[in-house]
Amino acid sequence: MVMAVSFERYGRLYYLDPGPHRPRVGDKVLVPTDDGPEVAECVWAPQYVTEEIGGLPLCEGIATGADLDRDEQNRQRRADARVTAKRLIRQHGLPMKVVGIDFVDRRPDVDQLVIVYFSAPHRVDFRELVRDLARGLRARIELRQVGARDEARLQGGIGPCGRDLCCATFLKDFEPVSVRMAKDQDLPLNPLKISGACGRLMCCLKYEHPLYQEFNAKAPAAGTQVETPAGDGVVVGHNVPSDTVVVRLAASGRKCACSRADVCSPRQQYEASSTTTPDAPAKEPDMVPDVVLAEPEAAAEPEDTAEPEASEPTEQPRRRKPRRRRRLHHDDEGDNSQ
Repeated sequence: MVMAVSFERYGRLYYLDPGPHRPRVGDKVLVPTDDGPEVAECVWAPQYVTEEIGGLPLCEGIATGADLDRDEQNRQRRADARVTAKRLIRQHGLPMKVVGIDFVDRRPDVDQLVIVYFSAPHRVDFRELVRDLARGLRARIELRQVGARDEARLQGGIGPCGRDLCCATFLKDFEPVSVRMAKDQDLPLNPLKISGACGRLMCCLKYEHPLYQEFNAKAPAAGTQVETPAGDGVVVGHNVPSDTVVVRLAASGRKCACSRADVCSPRQQYEASSTTTPDAPAKEPDMVPDVVLAEPEAAAEPEDTAEPEASEPTEQPRRRKPRRRRRLHHDDEGDNSQ
């Protein structure tokens, strides 16, 4: 069985093995982490799956009242630490931006640990800032600089599609994205239109890129003359999600959307989709022996059947074959006489 939990509302899902526990949606459960068990909310109730999934962390049970009180106190401490960190950064005049705060109080090697995630355009000398933070928060301080994409992941937000950011919900690893992917998808190369909240190229450009590559490899290119059920025309565009090709008809000049299979010939479709080479057609020389073998049967006629010399155009071959037979006949007679 598998269940899913989330530490933040609309945050990333983490999958657990429920073990003997059966929490319902909305219940608070304890999730094992590197810093000790933490409280998270059950998003998917335990359910059976068709495939065996191993290596999942085991749920440590339903959170008690003491666990909920501790989690609420830690939330308040994180909020206070964020305010203190921003105030001290302004006092020191450092070009830093606080992205997130993490409070750890169950690690065996330290009593209390405050981890401050920040972003900066370059390396920052924050030695004096650490001393002031440790004095103000009365805890051990760690400062970790993150990049633009990690900053968007920690802060969260809404993307251009109107949904929560992929990096803050389900995306685990950042895969490289290039401008070539935007070109293959016929997207405008305006940085404002193809950039995400982090200022980098949107990660979703990677999702549909293989589909566009497959479509462009099989569909006719723009400017190609094609035949459609509505008449002949020229390809002026592609619509990959609907698997159609936009064609401008030569007769009327209007545009119509046709299926990719309608504008591609069956041979092109076969060559593009088949992984094996087609069978070779039968060669004409293979049929010649059948015609040659039929000639001796027509020539095996009696010698005294007289036919006009000009009546048959094949008289010349027929005169040669009887002479060959007579020669063989004389040879046989000579052998018999001996």
